[in-house]
Amino acid sequence: MGRVEGKAAIVVGAGQTSGETYGNGRATAVLLAREGARLVLVDRDLNAAHETADIIRTEGGTAIVFDADWTDPDDCKAFAAACVNAYGRIDILHNNVGIGGNDKGPEDATGGSLDTIFAINLKGCLLSCQAVIAQMRAQQSGSIVNISSVSALLVDQPSSVGYKIAKMQMIALSQSLCRTEAAAGIRVNTILPGLMDTPMAIERIVAQRDVGRETVRTARESRVPLKGVRGNGWDTAYAALFLHSDEANFITGIVLPVDGGQIAIKM
Repeated sequence: MGRVEGKAAIVVGAGQTSGETYGNGRATAVLLAREGARLVLVDRDLNAAHETADIIRTEGGTAIVFDADWTDPDDCKAFAAACVNAYGRIDILHNNVGIGGNDKGPEDATGGSLDTIFAINLKGCLLSCQAVIAQMRAQQSGSIVNISSVSALLVDQPSSVGYKIAKMQMIALSQSLCRTEAAAGIRVNTILPGLMDTPMAIERIVAQRDVGRETVRTARESRVPLKGVRGNGWDTAYAALFLHSDEANFITGIVLPVDGGQIAIKM
């Protein structure tokens, strides 16, 4: 316990879609709080963010909720300022926002859907990172983790070209920031979750295909090399906890798949 004790952490996307399990953002926020961090929970869905805050407070942790759209630079500056006002610093930025709906293959992708996918998956991530850099530079320390996806590197998902491109560009963003901010002691890493049993993944497919949850889960498990078992939000959360902790002080610029071997087998 106490692996991020006293650190001030912003989790963008700390709420989640309604469902039976914890999403990556909620699981990470709860785990960081359990390990001693003080949280700013950012989301456009205030009810979902408050649910996360209630879990944290019930367990004795500290969290405030902030309503923001990370595609708006002023909103990003505002949640960064809220963290400094509340806790005096920003030690952790965890970016966990993304969409993949209405995506198509390269021959059918259209401007409107691509603009939305790029804005929410990539532009927002850039603006969020930009909002905390000045404070982290002043501190000469900080940890940023951006949540991308195995889709960025897999070659067998041609029907989601916008999502794939955006998630690949998130990796490039992390690597660029890693290079420019290393001298200031700011570490920037990327996690690539695989086939997770999270509400965003499961509930979307259930609604789109009108099938049962267990049918969706079984189909996803069949694609996971490691014991044929799907991951969950806690798998992503524990990877993030390590990268945000002082245990990872000499780690920056990495791209960490949390995917049960999916990338290693398919690439």
